[in-house]
Amino acid sequence: MATSISVGSSFYGSWGTSMVGEDYTMLAKSSVPSQVRMGRGKPVRLQPMMKNVNEGKGVFAPIVVVTRNIIGKKRFNQLRGKAIALHSQVITEFCKSIGADAKQRQGLIRLAKKNGEWLGFLA
Repeated sequence: MATSISVGSSFYGSWGTSMVGEDYTMLAKSSVPSQVRMGRGKPVRLQPMMKNVNEGKGVFAPIVVVTRNIIGKKRFNQLRGKAIALHSQVITEFCKSIGADAKQRQGLIRLAKKNGEWLGFLA
């Protein structure tokens, strides 16, 4: 005599159908448009926003914001670019001295960027 046991679940559907069919179609239709019409002219393509997720956070963020306001955004971005380039050169020289390959160097540069965001240098 065979006995079957069934366990009740509040989950209906399956992982395979969660993004297929009507759900996916509805999601795709409701996504952000890639073009917006302004008046009667040609459609204008939206520019992607590249924003720091830690904007205004971090230990050094207030100093960075005050400095940017004092010296101006253009000059500030020039100085920041030079500092980032110099730091990347230092990381590259360090990687050469320890014999790290390009992939490890790239990982260290990404880590430096993430740490800079977290500390507020990129505010």
